[in-house]
Amino acid sequence: MRWILTILGLVSLGLGVLGAFLPVLPTTPLLLLAAALFLRGNKGLYKWLMNHPKLGPYIQNFMVHKAIPLRIKVVAITTLWITLLYCAIFVAEHWALRLMFIAIAAGVTAHILSYKTFK
Repeated sequence: MRWILTILGLVSLGLGVLGAFLPVLPTTPLLLLAAALFLRGNKGLYKWLMNHPKLGPYIQNFMVHKAIPLRIKVVAITTLWITLLYCAIFVAEHWALRLMFIAIAAGVTAHILSYKTFK
């Protein structure tokens, strides 16, 4: 069972890191899931993740304060809108798909803004 939890943790970690660059993939929940899976499956990877210079403070701040740093909010929302507006304008050929892209961007933006801003 520990191997399964470790593998799922690694997949979640990989997707979480990708989520930092892809606007629709949620970074925070995937990193939190990776931490929880590592805690149960591989203590060494859990310690590594929590002590990672970039990911560790991000996870700990969210776990303790339930907040997202302002810079991360700005980058996430900006990247999200640029990517989904591009898709809505240049990729989608049907109006329903265009509307869906805009609705996704609005929903994700509202979700990100619903968290407190960590200072």
